Amino acid sequence: MSMGRSGALKANSFPMATTLDLPVSEFAADVWAGLTAANQKKLPPKYFYDDLGSKLFEAITLLPEYELSRADERLLARCAGSVASRLRYPCVVAELGSGSGKKTNHILGAIHIPGLKYYPIDVSSEALSACSRELGKLATVEVINGDYFQGLECLDRRRPDQSQLLLLFLGSTIGNLERSEQHDFLCEVRGRLRPGDLFLVGADLVKDVDRMLAAYDDPTNVTAAFNLNLLARMNRELQADFDLRCFVHEAVWNRVERRIEMHLISREDQDARVGALDLTVHFRAGESIWTESSHKFTMEELKALAEDSGFKVLDSWSDSEWPFAETLWQA
Repeated sequence: MSMGRSGALKANSFPMATTLDLPVSEFAADVWAGLTAANQKKLPPKYFYDDLGSKLFEAITLLPEYELSRADERLLARCAGSVASRLRYPCVVAELGSGSGKKTNHILGAIHIPGLKYYPIDVSSEALSACSRELGKLATVEVINGDYFQGLECLDRRRPDQSQLLLLFLGSTIGNLERSEQHDFLCEVRGRLRPGDLFLVGADLVKDVDRMLAAYDDPTNVTAAFNLNLLARMNRELQADFDLRCFVHEAVWNRVERRIEMHLISREDQDARVGALDLTVHFRAGESIWTESSHKFTMEELKALAEDSGFKVLDSWSDSEWPFAETLWQA
């Protein structure tokens, strides 16, 4: 977790397994590809966010160790007026991976445009319902249930031809993409925007390692439950038989890649059955499923990413208590 809404990410690093010829869901196909990978078992973080996972994520944002969310909200309160001043009528606001939309009220509250429409995009229907309740007084909320690019396609059909878009990508969800994927992802987002559209991106910055690790491995084990729920989701939806007590949550700092990695570590030699796929997976003691990467950035790196993917940086804000940035780009 960069702890943004990584669950909405469509991209993943795994090729489709060519031996899988059953009619299955995207979730099942990604589970097959990830659990049969030759070197490192790995699952896309978008699958954290079923309804239970979304609730656990909201609990994580309240933890004292998890300062990222509060830094994000402080900056949004601080920059909302400046962002709103760059919008012209007519305009619409959309958000990739909105979750419950609690922090977005600062942005919507600063935009004094009659009939403003807000399009939250998320894979969790329960999170979208909460978002409608949270923000319905500030804008007309039209939810879009789907991944990022499905949502942007739907948005393009709905928005007025001459409207300006403010697209929000908060919580450092950009950090859940691999370094090699970030440029391509941003180029694809840029390709779906119109000239003059604005893109507000939140990103967590490099800081003291112990502080970062505490945010991803809290003493109350809420983050562990969030991670383990991925196994429970496979049990519920794919007729798997993972014993959650036989796995342990682990967060580690990868200094070379400047990222926190979350893993589920097998406590013992064991087999797990995924009934919907007719698949048995063997785990060695100490072997892991890599479930998420949360990359950390520098301000210079964010500027380069923007410019290399077709955006101009208009403004940036950073938080001093927990180094974090909001940066406003224009297509």
